Amino acid sequence: MLLYDGTCGFCDGAVKFVLRVDRVGTMRFAALESDFGAAVLARHPELAGVDSVVYVQNPDRGDERVFVRSEAALSVASYLGGPWRALGAVAGVVPAPVLDWLYDRFAAIRYRVFGRVDSCAVPAPEVRARFIA
Repeated sequence: MLLYDGTCGFCDGAVKFVLRVDRVGTMRFAALESDFGAAVLARHPELAGVDSVVYVQNPDRGDERVFVRSEAALSVASYLGGPWRALGAVAGVVPAPVLDWLYDRFAAIRYRVFGRVDSCAVPAPEVRARFIA
């Protein structure tokens, strides 16, 4: 499960990218602002105030785990497999604090560069079932 900023133009593009290259087709999505996103954030108080992509492993189960920032991005790359897993493995040799610093720098300018959208885009009918409200 991938939680994303539903008003971020870059995040919207990233979700579309994952949908396009996801060979397995099991990744599900929810906006951080959705009821599902709010429930995940409520279950994980350490995420209070998070302004990042959140990768949720085993959602709604007793062994649910959450990953944020660069760790979330690397988890998605690993899930996607192929060249994305390899790229994630290469990036994974960089220390996490450095990756998170880079992630935070990009996150700080994402709205200026990629803009905001008024609301989450309505997914195409063929992938709508992969989105949780």
